[in-house]
Amino acid sequence: MLPPSRKDFVSLTLGESGSYSNSKQWRRQSCWRKWKQLSRLQRSLILFTLMLLLVCGIATSPTLTGHLRDGVVGENAYDGKQPFVVNLKNEYRSILPELPSEKKDYHRRGPPVLQNRSQTKTNISSLFGVQNKGLDLKNVDKGSEGGNKIISWRGAVIEDEQASDTDTKDTEIQEDPASLALAESRLEAVREAFRHAWKGYKNFAWGHDELKPVSKSYGEWFGLGLTLIDALDTMWILGLKEEFAEARQWVAKELSFDKNVDVNLFESTIRILGGLLSTYHLTGDSLFLEKAKDIGSRLMPAFNTASKIPYSDVNIGKGTAHPPQWTSDSTVAEVTSIQLEFRELSRLTGDPKYKLAVMEVMKQVHKLSGKQDGLVPMFINTNNGLFTHQGMYTLGARADSYYEYLLKQWIQGGQTEKELLDDYLQAVEGVKKNLLRKSTPSGLTFVGELSHGHFSPKMDHLVCFLPGTLALGAHYGLPADHMELAKQLIETCYQMYAQMETGLSPEIAHFNMHEGSPQDVDVKIADRHNLLRPETVESLFYLYRFTKDKKYQQWGWEILQNFNKYTRVPTGGYTSINNVRDLANPNPRDKMESFFLGETLKYFYLLFSEDPKLISLDKYVFNTEAHPLPIWPQAE
Repeated sequence: MLPPSRKDFVSLTLGESGSYSNSKQWRRQSCWRKWKQLSRLQRSLILFTLMLLLVCGIATSPTLTGHLRDGVVGENAYDGKQPFVVNLKNEYRSILPELPSEKKDYHRRGPPVLQNRSQTKTNISSLFGVQNKGLDLKNVDKGSEGGNKIISWRGAVIEDEQASDTDTKDTEIQEDPASLALAESRLEAVREAFRHAWKGYKNFAWGHDELKPVSKSYGEWFGLGLTLIDALDTMWILGLKEEFAEARQWVAKELSFDKNVDVNLFESTIRILGGLLSTYHLTGDSLFLEKAKDIGSRLMPAFNTASKIPYSDVNIGKGTAHPPQWTSDSTVAEVTSIQLEFRELSRLTGDPKYKLAVMEVMKQVHKLSGKQDGLVPMFINTNNGLFTHQGMYTLGARADSYYEYLLKQWIQGGQTEKELLDDYLQAVEGVKKNLLRKSTPSGLTFVGELSHGHFSPKMDHLVCFLPGTLALGAHYGLPADHMELAKQLIETCYQMYAQMETGLSPEIAHFNMHEGSPQDVDVKIADRHNLLRPETVESLFYLYRFTKDKKYQQWGWEILQNFNKYTRVPTGGYTSINNVRDLANPNPRDKMESFFLGETLKYFYLLFSEDPKLISLDKYVFNTEAHPLPIWPQAE
């Protein structure tokens, strides 16, 4: 038998609603109907893509290409002539920014407003979904006023789609595509740097305090995984899901504070307690709050002193505390820079003991004699509660964050605690009167030190927190000249990098004040090390967030590239170096401090971000380890 013949046609049955017509009018109606069926977000993405294609077509025309080669777009140039470069494998590679593949969404509402802007290639469902790969987060929160609220991976509470389209015209930020592409390329460079640092930590120091990247080993301080805990909220902010998930698993299964170990009250508060509280607020994951309660309660024996000024060291397993072996003093910065964290712990737990303990310290320091125009000495005795080593005043080590926390406690508390504000304003005036000078030959404004009436032109890199703090205060309505001083000081901090052969700042600089000096900055041999510190990048972030002056991003980009060139270890991690003045041999110290991941890279990312809602400075205040904590409503 012959096989049945194949039918070369398709049967088509039309509905009764109308006959088919292949006319242009019918096709237009069909396309319009399909267009209307799309959601507003889908239509916006299609239109944005078409606009990008149009811009790309124009940009690739010979005329515009020639202008670009001639340096019209100055932001794409490292020195006005050469393209930016980033070291990804211990060598330079050109960054060629790609236009973003999708429109960034700036207007979703709900605290904290942290959108996942880190994904360069993602689909819409993954952007809004909560595929946490083991994260213990709730996907849907039933709102009290009806309707579902979706909690995104980055912690943003997003109302459902019906509400998400409102206020688009008012809140959406219009950015030039080229600027967005440049910003995204820089953000990706920070994410890549973090992944490289994390690679070294994961391979050679997992669960330990610090990575020693050159020797591919680790260093232990408290034995509590300092680098991992310090980096938790950085990973969340950068959108590094896999890294965060594996770190969370370690916290859940391995992190225990029931250890017979002495820890420093200040360092464990700002790094561990602060890091856990911040991660709790960003994620909503109760695991981190429970761990924060545990370490917070174990640190409380430090306050069991006759003076109520806490000891510097606590044994978190035994519940005992003591001063260092060589002195009965604590540093002023240490006892006055734990307040943000313990105050927040009281707010979350409802137990006032944490806040009462740290505020008693502030009350005593407020009324102590021995200050000079609001400036405090560096040491305080835990037995009698009095300043020691009086007559020495600095904004560097041992005193720096006292001034920072005066302002930030006032902000955290809803701007209601007048004593804190008064002390801060008086201290700023004291800095102007006693510590400010100009260098030669460039006239850089710097902050020196005072020792028994004698001025020293010595400025720690730590002092570079000050421009950011001054700018933050000006943002909250403090005198406008604070912002002007901030701009002068950040220029100086940048020059501490730019005038060094490696483009990296020394730990301590001495400024020239004599006529005929050839260079503003001198560095003693013992001070030429760089520890990957964050303070200058921190202040660049604040200045850019408040002024939108692109030069601050440019300066930060130069610093990041120099970190890549001189401190990056090929097998993973970054190392502090001994000599910022030696191009041929910066001499690695074989140590990556936890604050490089906790602070430095986080501030780089925030500096390069064009989203002012990414950790809004109207909703969060950073502790001195760059962990954001919420600003309280004024009623609290």
